[in-house]
Amino acid sequence: MSGHSKWHNIQKTKGAADAKRAQAFTKIAREMIVAVKEGGSGDPANNSRLATVIAKAKAANMPNDNIKRTIDKALGAGDTSNWENVTYEGYGPCGVAVIVETMTDNRNRTASEVRHYFDKYGGNLGASNCVSWSFDRKGVIVIDNEDGDYDEDEVMMDALDCGASDFEPDEGAFTVYTETDAVASVSEALTAKGYPLLSAQVEMIPQNGYIRLTNEDDIKNMSKMLDMFEDNDDVQNVWHNWEQE
Repeated sequence: MSGHSKWHNIQKTKGAADAKRAQAFTKIAREMIVAVKEGGSGDPANNSRLATVIAKAKAANMPNDNIKRTIDKALGAGDTSNWENVTYEGYGPCGVAVIVETMTDNRNRTASEVRHYFDKYGGNLGASNCVSWSFDRKGVIVIDNEDGDYDEDEVMMDALDCGASDFEPDEGAFTVYTETDAVASVSEALTAKGYPLLSAQVEMIPQNGYIRLTNEDDIKNMSKMLDMFEDNDDVQNVWHNWEQE
């Protein structure tokens, strides 16, 4: 098994998304629009990137009507949005590796804000690939087992039968790993088997596990830095190797 415990690192993110569902849906919609435009199709069967974003949207409980409207908007001639993906890398307190994936229509604004968050909370913005080399990009699907309804061995066998490449039990959840282009198909198969999903997306997983911070100031600064990133409308995802309690 992979040895990377993911659930403890998404609990906080999940809580923030629940509290700010509209903002979460807006970010997913933006990602969907770019996937349609760059993939040249509004049909997930012919656009693997769109299929992956739709799987992410469904796991986040985004209504089907919202998904359809977003795809229709992206296909419409009246949509003049000009979003581009820009990824920033750097370090938080005590050398915690941080990857910030953004979708922006103004590179200068986004770069300035990202740099400010790093500097303000004891980190620093680094050069391209300064930390991403130590992460693997994988499909990650999290199954809700908070009530303990599901048997670990049964879920593992079902996940592998559905096309998963790895499986990891965690407290209150099961993490299923896939190839990056298999998130949609595996999540659909798991949903068809009746498993409730907490998330389904492509993520950056640290190769060497997670770093534990012990100093209270470092913990506070790292938490505030992540909050600032996640509250920023331009930021789509933040990946890091800090082991959150």
